[in-house]
Amino acid sequence: MYPQQIIDALRHVRYPGTGKDLIESGMLEDDIRISGFEVSFSLIFPKDNDPFIKSVMKASEVALQTYIDANVVANIHPKFRIENHKPSVESSKINAKHIIAIHSGKGGVGKSTVTANLAVALAQQGYKVGLLDADIHGPSMPKMFHTEDCRPYSVEENGRTLIEPIEQYGVKMLSIGFFVDPEQAVIWRGGMASNAIKQLIEDAHWGELDYFLIDLPPGTSDIHLTLISELQLTGVIVVTTPQPVALVDARKGVEMFRNEKVNVPILGLIENMAWFTPAELPNNKYYIFGKDGGKALAEELQIPLLGQIPLVQSIREGGDDGTPIALQIGHPAAEAFNIICRALQN
Repeated sequence: MYPQQIIDALRHVRYPGTGKDLIESGMLEDDIRISGFEVSFSLIFPKDNDPFIKSVMKASEVALQTYIDANVVANIHPKFRIENHKPSVESSKINAKHIIAIHSGKGGVGKSTVTANLAVALAQQGYKVGLLDADIHGPSMPKMFHTEDCRPYSVEENGRTLIEPIEQYGVKMLSIGFFVDPEQAVIWRGGMASNAIKQLIEDAHWGELDYFLIDLPPGTSDIHLTLISELQLTGVIVVTTPQPVALVDARKGVEMFRNEKVNVPILGLIENMAWFTPAELPNNKYYIFGKDGGKALAEELQIPLLGQIPLVQSIREGGDDGTPIALQIGHPAAEAFNIICRALQN
């Protein structure tokens, strides 16, 4: 075995954050050591809380055993371009272990429904969860959490007056919907909307969190750039339906975050409304918007498919009633969101 064989094998492993292979991404350190069938080397990741460390190292080991020899024993060591990264109030405005944005290329694909249920599912698993409704022009979280009549109050913290988030179902939440007339449209220019989002981040008493989820507006706008510049995002989740017209916009969203000027890791894709299952026929699947479109897109773009969410009446009813389906432990639709949460933790 010689170094070039290792390099060639690692060309078959792609880093999900960029879609490029490990060699093209410049992630292989120049420290390869070979002794018989034992090999050791380092892979350089962007930061020490990179969500893909374990999966990429495992994929690298499998590649060596597949393309060189099944008996290869790999000792792979992670290195980081940014050492000892730990978000803090001063550096990232949010003291959270994971800051995840949920994005959709177009409206109507269920992005907010997915975000609400992921937040509830994570909270039920014992995590401290915060949720920012950053969809300024269409805030829906107050209704989805049955908190339309709630109004945040202020608290004093170290000489600062901060907004206390509304807490419901174990999730701390803020939305512009708490501060505007729900019957009136929010007609703000980009700068005003971005400043409002910055205030909800910087002037809120979020406390220490495990997960901070951000429900982004659909498409691309100043708000997206504001959040990317204000926060050290762990990554982004893209939500789409299997319908071709939705997949076109989902692809644009992925490419936006992969752009070298943005450079935010894509944690994966969620295919929502993957099939219709009527309550009276729970074992039947009707592919109203097409079959496996999101799955095919994830494979093409070489990003993880985190899950496929069915189109069932109870999910819609839970969103309209302000009781997300993830609250119903044991419900098949709730389990779909739990599976996605577990995938995020791996």
